[in-house]
Amino acid sequence: MAHSTLHSTTFLSFSSSSSSSSPPFLFQQHFNRKPFYFLSPKLTFPTLNPLKMQQSSRVSSVQDAVGGAMAIVQSSPATWQSALISNVLIFVLGSPILVTGLSLSGIVAAFLLGSLTWRAFGPSGFLLVATYFIIGTAATKVKMEQKIEQGVAEKRRGRRGPGSVIGSSAAGCICALLTIFGVGGGAFSQLWRLGFVASFCTKLSDTVASEIGKAYGKTTYLVTTFKVVPRGTEGAVSVEGTLAGILASVVLAFVSFLLGEVGSHEVIICILASQFANLGESIIGAALQEKEGFRWLNNDAVNIINISMGSIIAVLMQQALQSWHS
Repeated sequence: MAHSTLHSTTFLSFSSSSSSSSPPFLFQQHFNRKPFYFLSPKLTFPTLNPLKMQQSSRVSSVQDAVGGAMAIVQSSPATWQSALISNVLIFVLGSPILVTGLSLSGIVAAFLLGSLTWRAFGPSGFLLVATYFIIGTAATKVKMEQKIEQGVAEKRRGRRGPGSVIGSSAAGCICALLTIFGVGGGAFSQLWRLGFVASFCTKLSDTVASEIGKAYGKTTYLVTTFKVVPRGTEGAVSVEGTLAGILASVVLAFVSFLLGEVGSHEVIICILASQFANLGESIIGAALQEKEGFRWLNNDAVNIINISMGSIIAVLMQQALQSWHS
């Protein structure tokens, strides 16, 4: 009876027992049976690792920072803070592409343009400008070696500087500022957006027409006299380049429609406005550029005139259409 009682007691009871006949046996029995008390310390009293806690805290901080940044980026309407953060991230990730088409100072100018565009028109406006840049850069690189040999290639192998960036985006920047400051109220907000899209459709059409014409144009004509002239002559056009330019404006206008920047009928307006503006730019180039008294009329100045015409023509066409319907 005593043995049975001792055999069923816990190790804690055994340790206080004074019996001398069976302690070794009892210790062996309890040790071999591994009562819960022997397995429980790790479960009951977990050991805390300071290093793991510190690492976990750092991970949590990074996750909070990323989450906060994403919340700012996705803010609607766009803010200056979201515009700057978004452009920093995009420019860092896209730097391999940027350096192929822009000089260092050109990248700085493009960053300012991207921030302004994001603030005014949000991610969709930024994507439109990015599409313009990618297509325009690709067209510039077409048959680059041939263009260099013929002396008609863009400077620095097509890597644009700040003057080119400003000359290509001046009208779009004005439309963006008009949108940010709410000039004209809600009634004019879509007009400024239309002018913004039309300006980049115009510039892309002009760039692609020029670069493809230099690369593949079999015969180039001076737009004012239709006299055959060498490739690269100011104001010269080719069938191949003209068709490529029209296609480029169609593509960018359609992209702007998919992004929700313009409506279906405004796509047609952008395409027509870009072609009217490019015709005007070719006439100016043929008649005035590099002529005595117009030395100031360099490529960047002509670009500003070109995209301004495209933007203004689009706005006027939209206004005329609205008046006609009313």
